[in-house]
Amino acid sequence: METLQQFLAAFTEAWQQADLVFLVVFGLLFLIVWFLPSLLALALNRQHAAKIALLNIPAGFSWIAWVALVVWAVTGKLGDKLAAKASLKPVA
Repeated sequence: METLQQFLAAFTEAWQQADLVFLVVFGLLFLIVWFLPSLLALALNRQHAAKIALLNIPAGFSWIAWVALVVWAVTGKLGDKLAAKASLKPVA
């Protein structure tokens, strides 16, 4: 418990001494990581990029949902490839 209090005190002191450049860079990196599934979906030109972007906002609060969105963004066209291989009609 005492170690946690020491860590929080050191973190609070470091945060208060941070300059504006650090805070801006930290904020940008935080947003990039938070919206990584949306950025991947846009970069990979996924059909459901808008849905991924919409779900990305609340999914950032849950690591499980965030990881699921990353997987969806990266493997978005995999279902169509598997359907073509199995001679099935792709899902709309």
